[in-house]
Amino acid sequence: MGALDQLLRRNLLWRGGALGVALDALPSGFDVLDRELPGGGWPRQGLTELLADEEGIGELALILPALARLTREGKRAVWLAPPHEPYAPAIAAAGVDLVNLLIVRPEHRRDRLWAAEQAVRSGSCHALVAWLPRLRYVELQRLAVAAQASRAVAFVFRPLAAATQSSPACLRLALAPTAGELAVNIIKRRGAPLAAPLHLPLDRPFHVVGRARLSGTRAGAIAAARRLGLPIHA
Repeated sequence: MGALDQLLRRNLLWRGGALGVALDALPSGFDVLDRELPGGGWPRQGLTELLADEEGIGELALILPALARLTREGKRAVWLAPPHEPYAPAIAAAGVDLVNLLIVRPEHRRDRLWAAEQAVRSGSCHALVAWLPRLRYVELQRLAVAAQASRAVAFVFRPLAAATQSSPACLRLALAPTAGELAVNIIKRRGAPLAAPLHLPLDRPFHVVGRARLSGTRAGAIAAARRLGLPIHA
C-alpha cells in the first residue's frame, strides 16, 4: 500500500470528488441533510456558518433537533447575542431542555467574539449558537480554531452576503424560505459540491421573537456562566 493510500484510509487526506468523513458529528435530525454532511451530521470539531437574509424562516428549526438531543442528555448549549428575545414555549416544544440552555448577551462587539471563544474552549459548552453578523476573517478564524480544538458543535448566523467572502468554517449553508420548506444550499463542505439545494419540510414555523422569557433562576444562570468562564452580568 502506498503512502497516499494510507493517508486516505486514515482520513488524513480526502479526494475532491468524495464526501469527506468528519472526525465526529452530531446528527441534525434531518436524514436528507445528514446524507450530505461529512460524517453524517453537524461537525463537533469545526465551525458551521448558517447564512440567511431573513429571520424567522426556519433557521432555528434547522438546528433545534440537535440542540434538543444534547440538552436532554444534560449537556449545555449557549446562545450568544440572539437578535430578539427567544420564545421559550416554542424552544421547549421542540424538545430543548431549558435548564441546559444559557442565553448570553454581551453588550459590545469585541465581547461577543471573546465570549464565543470562551464558551467553546471551556469544555462545559457542548453547543454554541452565535449571531455574529459582522466578523472579519481573522476573527472568524480565531473562532474556527477554538471550535476545532473543542468537542462543541458551533453555529454562527451571518448575512447571506457573507457567502461571497472567504471563510475558515468547515461547513457553510445558505438558507432561504420556500413554500412550507427551508431551502438549504451547502456552499462549502469537505467533499464534492452539492448539485442543487435541499428542501427540508418544516412542521411549523419557528420564530425567535416572543415575550415569554426562558425559565430558570438567575442564580442558576450565574452558576452556568461561571462554569463557562463568561461574565456573570451577561
